[in-house]
Amino acid sequence: MHHSQAFRVTAAACAALSVALLATPAQAATSQGNGNKGVSLAFLGRFSTGSVGTGASEIASYDPATKRAFVVNAQAGTVDVLDIRDPRKPRRVTSLAAPGANSVAVSKGLVAVAEQAAKKSDQGKVSLFQARSGKKLKEFRVGALPDMVTFTEDGRRLVVANEGEPESYCAGAVDDPEGSVSIIDVARGTVRTADFRAFDDRADELRAAGVRLSGPDAPVSRDLEPEYVTVSGDTAWVTLQENNAVAIVDLDRAKVERIVPLGLKDFGKVGMDASDKDGKIDIRPRTGVKGMYMPDGIAHFRSRGQTYLVTANEGDGRDWDCYSDEARVKDLTLSSEAFPNAAELKKDAELGRLTVATDSPKDASGAYTELHAFGGRSISVRSATGALVWDSGDELERLIARELPKQFNADHEENDSFDSRSDNKGPEPEGVTVGQVRGRTYAFAGLERVGGVVAYDVTDPRRPVLADYLNTRDFAGSVEKGTAGDVGPEGVFFVPAGDSPTHKPLLIVGNEVSGTTAIYEVR
Repeated sequence: MHHSQAFRVTAAACAALSVALLATPAQAATSQGNGNKGVSLAFLGRFSTGSVGTGASEIASYDPATKRAFVVNAQAGTVDVLDIRDPRKPRRVTSLAAPGANSVAVSKGLVAVAEQAAKKSDQGKVSLFQARSGKKLKEFRVGALPDMVTFTEDGRRLVVANEGEPESYCAGAVDDPEGSVSIIDVARGTVRTADFRAFDDRADELRAAGVRLSGPDAPVSRDLEPEYVTVSGDTAWVTLQENNAVAIVDLDRAKVERIVPLGLKDFGKVGMDASDKDGKIDIRPRTGVKGMYMPDGIAHFRSRGQTYLVTANEGDGRDWDCYSDEARVKDLTLSSEAFPNAAELKKDAELGRLTVATDSPKDASGAYTELHAFGGRSISVRSATGALVWDSGDELERLIARELPKQFNADHEENDSFDSRSDNKGPEPEGVTVGQVRGRTYAFAGLERVGGVVAYDVTDPRRPVLADYLNTRDFAGSVEKGTAGDVGPEGVFFVPAGDSPTHKPLLIVGNEVSGTTAIYEVR
C-alpha cells in the first residue's frame, strides 16, 4: 500500500529554502508554517472521481453560501458539486448535467458553465444553474469552443473566452472557426460578441509588433485563440496563448481595444534544461534560444492603486492533422553565422531535443537565426497595459531541481519520468489565481507536469518572493492505477478566509490527470 506523500518547501523572506517530506496527508495538514510573515500550504483533503487520465477534475469554483465546490468533470460531461463544509472529507452531493463542460464560475448563488458543442468548431453555450438547488435556469449561445467563463466582480455579466480551435487543417477540410469573447448580461439575457475581424487587414502590423500568427492561410480573426480571462471593472484581459499575446477588451462596448504582444524571454540570460536525453539536471543559459511566454492562466491584483496581471507561462504549439508548427532543433538547418557551433548544439545533450517553433526567425537561405521555444517556464507580473514588470526566470526549474531532484521535469502521465519534459516546456505552469492573506497579496500557480502548487508573495509587484511549494503527488504510486495522489493540476481557485468553511483561506485545485480535487489550507 502506498502512502500519499506531500512535498513542501518554504521560503523565509530573504532566507534559504528548506524542504520537509511529509509522510501522509494528515501530517501535511499539521505541518508547521514557515515562521515568518509569509504563507505555507497544507493539504486538508481530496475528492477522487476514480477516473484517471480522462479530464475528470479540471476547473473549480466555489459558492460561499452553500460551502460547495463546483468542479468540471469533462469525462462525465458534468460539473461535480462537492460539499466541503469539512474540507478534510469533501463529498459529492450531486452533479450538474453539462455536456462538453470546459469551465465553471460561481457568483451570488448562480453557477455558469461553459460547454463546447459536440463538434468543437460549432457554436458552444453557457448554461446557468441555481447553486443551491442545481436547477438549470437558462442557456446562452456563444462562440466556438468556449474554454473559460468568469463573472464580472458585480456578478452582472459573464465573460467567455471562445477559443475557436480548428478541427483540422487538411486540404478540403479546413475548419478553423473565429476566436471571440462573449459578454453576457445575466439579467437581460443578452449576448454580445467582441470579435477580431477589425484586425483582419492588420496582420502584417501585428506580426511586426510580435503577435504570433502561425495558422496556415488563416485570417487574424480565425488565427487568434482566446484561452483565459480576468476581469476588473469594465475591462477584460484575455490570453491569446498560441499567439503569445493578450487582448484587452472593453466590456461596455463589447470591443477588442488592443492586442498586446508579450515579447520573448531570452534564455541566453536565464537558464533552462533543454534535453530529456542527457540523464541529468542541466539548467544553464542557452544562447540563441528565446521563449514565447504564451500564458494559459491569467489573474489580476491591485497594488498602490494600479492594476497588475499575473500569468502562468505554459506555452502551446499547434499540432493538428495535416499541420504542425513544432520541430526539434536537431531536425532544423541552423545559420552558421548565428550558431557557429551548430553541429555541437544539435546533439541530444545540448539543444537537439528541444522543441521549438517552425516559424522561428530565418535568414534568406531558410536557415534559422534564432530558436523560439514554447512557454516561459515561469510566472510573470505585467502592468495593465501588458508591459513586463517581473518574471520568475528559471526559479521554477531550480525549485524542482532542489526539492524533487529525482522527479525533476517529470511528466504527469507516469511516475519514473525524470527529465522527460526538459525538451518541451519543463514544469509547465498552467493555472494561476490571486488571493489576499492578512493584508498581503499572493499568486498561486499549478505546475501541470511535475505537479504541485507554487505560491509567490506579489505584494510588491516588482519584487515577488517565492513563499511556498506543495506537491501532493505520490511518486511511489502508479498514475495509471490512480494511486499517485494529485497529478496534473489544471485549475487553481482561491477561497478567502471570510468565505471559507474553516475561516482560513483555502485553495481548491482540480487535478486533470488523477481525477482528484485537492483542498489546501493557506496558513
